[in-house]
Amino acid sequence: MPRAKKEVPQSQTAVLRERIKVISINQVLYVLLLVSFFVMGYLLARVQALEGGGGTTPTTAQTAQPLPTTAAAPQGKVDVANGDFPVLGKSDAKVTVVEFADYQCPFCEQFYSQVENQLKKDYIDTGKVQFYFRNFAFLGQESDWAAEAAYCANEQDAFWNFHDYLYSHQGQENSGAFSKANLEGFASTLGMNTSQFNNCLETDKYKSKLDADTAAGKTAGVTGTPTVFINGQMLVGAQPYDSYKTIIDQELNK
Repeated sequence: MPRAKKEVPQSQTAVLRERIKVISINQVLYVLLLVSFFVMGYLLARVQALEGGGGTTPTTAQTAQPLPTTAAAPQGKVDVANGDFPVLGKSDAKVTVVEFADYQCPFCEQFYSQVENQLKKDYIDTGKVQFYFRNFAFLGQESDWAAEAAYCANEQDAFWNFHDYLYSHQGQENSGAFSKANLEGFASTLGMNTSQFNNCLETDKYKSKLDADTAAGKTAGVTGTPTVFINGQMLVGAQPYDSYKTIIDQELNK
């Protein structure tokens, strides 16, 4: 005779189901824990990469990142020349602000859109601050071309218009956004003499000027962009507007 199937009591069946459910939940939690460790490790590596460029000359994308939380330079004020580009504001203003920046740097674009425009409204247009820009091109070939193009625009008294246009049309680093062809197109859009501009850019007329500008930045202690000097006092990275405002107000009240 065939054996009769042994039925499992209903209470035991419920227990088995609960155990299976607990095991499934634990497996899901284990997978989620592994994923969270992976994400945390990735974020930690990114933070270390951003902070790793400290006191070295920035020559790669890793060391190219600015230091957003760096406060005023502890060594005190630095003697920084204003550079070759025209002043924004009055040249006899009490406070002088000099920015070293790269046109491809996203944090420089952040400074331009969130800080510089506010500085212009509160201090530059009111005659309290004179503002200067200096090139610190170190993110690759297109940084060099963009900086040289700014010198070419300056020949036609169009530096600040070109400066603003570059930051308003920034792309990924060395992706073609600042190719020579595009830069020449920008000049045309802004109504420059394109024959003069194109010849200037194609012949690398201002390469030596660019190199001298970047070298001056290194001498002043620039290791990342943007780096801003307020009456010689250094601030590094895309800091909030109030960081600049505090130092400017202190200088104005002296």
